[in-house]
Amino acid sequence: MDGDETRMSIRFRVNGEWRELRAEPRVSLLDALRERLGLTGTKKGCNQGACGACTVLLDGERVNACLTLVVQAHGREVTTVEGLARGDAALHPLQAAFIECDGFQCGYCTLGQLCSAHGMVREFQRGLPSAVTAEVRSGRPAWSSEEIRERLSGNLCRCGAYNGIVEAVNETFQAEVAR
Repeated sequence: MDGDETRMSIRFRVNGEWRELRAEPRVSLLDALRERLGLTGTKKGCNQGACGACTVLLDGERVNACLTLVVQAHGREVTTVEGLARGDAALHPLQAAFIECDGFQCGYCTLGQLCSAHGMVREFQRGLPSAVTAEVRSGRPAWSSEEIRERLSGNLCRCGAYNGIVEAVNETFQAEVAR
């Protein structure tokens, strides 16, 4: 058996573009994005789901790409950090805020932090509580630095740029979550 018999055809949208590849069912979404599609913005950190460097959005929900199989993305939408910017010319406002607020140092975790922040805001807008949400019956948590920190706690920054990250997320999305 040469391995081709175990490969599956997988078709999914990546950053708005339909892509198709053949891969074994056990291939992670992280490896497919980096090695097969050349999207190296998604970083391989711990490869165990503990650091969040590989965070991408799957149908708008944040997932650790190292723990997600590429077959799970079949027929679905994947957004990587490369898909956040508006074309090649303009940064997404959150990317610009990370620069302005010193939300990164070495930059390794930044790409996962950016995707995680996008997913976190959507969770917040849907009224999903976190471990620090004071009043879960109200239907909507209060937007705060504490909420941001808790919701991004799955994304580790070994350089300690957390204050800048929280400031960048708050500045970018404060008006959006108030709606």
